[in-house]
Amino acid sequence: MENIVFAFGLTVFAGLSTGIGSTMAFFSRNFNPKFLAGSLGFSAGVMIYISLVEIFFKAKDSLVSELGTRGGYWVTVIAFFGGIALIAIIDRLIPSYENPHEIKNIKEQKTLDEYKNKKLLRMGMFSALVISIHNFPEGLATFMGALSDPALGISIAVAIAIHNIPEGVAVSAPIYYSTRSRKKAFWLSFLSGLAEPIGALLGFFILRTFFNQITFGVIFAGVAGIMIYISLDELLPTAEEYGEHHIAIGGLIGGMLVMALSLLMFA
Repeated sequence: MENIVFAFGLTVFAGLSTGIGSTMAFFSRNFNPKFLAGSLGFSAGVMIYISLVEIFFKAKDSLVSELGTRGGYWVTVIAFFGGIALIAIIDRLIPSYENPHEIKNIKEQKTLDEYKNKKLLRMGMFSALVISIHNFPEGLATFMGALSDPALGISIAVAIAIHNIPEGVAVSAPIYYSTRSRKKAFWLSFLSGLAEPIGALLGFFILRTFFNQITFGVIFAGVAGIMIYISLDELLPTAEEYGEHHIAIGGLIGGMLVMALSLLMFA
């Protein structure tokens, strides 16, 4: 029971970090794009390293123990690319401008001459809905990681929390500049992050009735695929948009190094 509460707490922390992004939109004059670029690169490094070095192989070991070496490995690979396909389809179904994976520069979102207030408000509301849907699998990833290994769960939660910050910007900036209401913009951004803990709970209660080593392995392999796609499709491109290429890559390498050292410490 304690593990479930801890895992849920990490998921809440990761999801509600969208509120940090919403406040950045309000105070964008003090916004440091290079810091965000480095942070996003760092988050990508953590997620890529932990997905390929830790999560993928935990999934493989779990499936191999039940299905044998060949069968277990094949199911792991299929589930991994299935996770990538799932999040890619979600991206494909969302219009590019309103897609939270296509984060726009904060200054771009402030140009009210180009977009009327109603369109900005509609875009912000749509972004909130889309991010809520998108956050469901991320919540499940954090929750399952923490249930398997608390240290692993903390690493995933921190990485996802960092990448949720620009998503908070995507929701709050258009709503704020169309309504001039910081309260409304903040709460809509904040509430969109609740989809992560909700997704975690729904996934857990649906799957626990037939939860076994095979289910665990398939979910974990799929989670690894989702995290790789988010890192390569969202985090790194957004990091380069906000800062220089070398800052993003430096953050990426730093994230991998920190993750590698933390795994060695808890080994």
